[in-house]
Amino acid sequence: MVVRGHGGPEVIEREDFDPPAPGEGDVLLETEAIGLNFIDTYYRTGLYPADLPLTLGFEGAGRVVAVGPGVTDFAVGDRVASGTGRGSYTTHWTVPAAQLVTLPDGIASADAAAMMLKGMTACFLAEDVLPLQPGQVALVHAAAGGVGSVLVPWLRDKGVTVIAHCGSAEKAAMVDADHSLHGGLDHLSSQIRELTGGQGVDIVYDGVGKDSWSASLASLKRRGMMVSYGNASGAVPPISLLDLSRGGSLYVTRPTLFDYVATPEALAHTAQRLFDRMARGVLRAKIGQRFTLADAADAHRALEARQTTGATILIP
Repeated sequence: MVVRGHGGPEVIEREDFDPPAPGEGDVLLETEAIGLNFIDTYYRTGLYPADLPLTLGFEGAGRVVAVGPGVTDFAVGDRVASGTGRGSYTTHWTVPAAQLVTLPDGIASADAAAMMLKGMTACFLAEDVLPLQPGQVALVHAAAGGVGSVLVPWLRDKGVTVIAHCGSAEKAAMVDADHSLHGGLDHLSSQIRELTGGQGVDIVYDGVGKDSWSASLASLKRRGMMVSYGNASGAVPPISLLDLSRGGSLYVTRPTLFDYVATPEALAHTAQRLFDRMARGVLRAKIGQRFTLADAADAHRALEARQTTGATILIP
């Protein structure tokens, strides 16, 4: 599925092709399931720059059908997955071996496709951005969404108190958090202060962006950490450092997964932590929607209209 010009979901087009033999260090896999993520819409619209024509997608799982020269860690028939390889919206996907991990026997391809990018994102947010301790308090926006639905149980498994926020009562009811809020953002910070004895939260995980920025900052305790990791409502406007000072010497970071899995060793360590929590039952792939790969445009429409819950996967 190819994008030749930036725009709405309608710019995603089907294109037939003959898969080329993998080059040096590359692996060719037959894709069995593909993960849909909000970052895909950023590349489709041009918010994130990329050369055109463009095959969308970073997340998928399948079986190796060919390996290129220099590849020693994978062989034909291996079950593999990636959450950082570009161009997963395809039946046959060429991925650098350094961006692949071997799938454990107990994890299905559909579950891996639903969890790789979102699960590894939850991993670095919960474990690496700020190593939280039991008893600390986190606010998670879009808690019923792709990353949020993984991040909430991950944090709770660490002993972190989680205040979840969703856009509707229906979505809030789906989230197993210590406190589950929903609705408008105008009074969110006052609700947070009430729940935390006036202190605010230690950290906010915000994948919404522009619409929730002010409410997120106002919900933090003194020296709290604002983690802005997505732009579902649009990019965060320019900020003033004085706002951080006035808010209580606040910290802000805008991390991306790719900087936290930049080496094969870091990727393997992050995936191992994800697979461990899946094996222990802490995390379960919650696949709310399945679309055929040919219907990728419809999947984008549903995602951007906030009509999805949990993960959405595309099936070739």
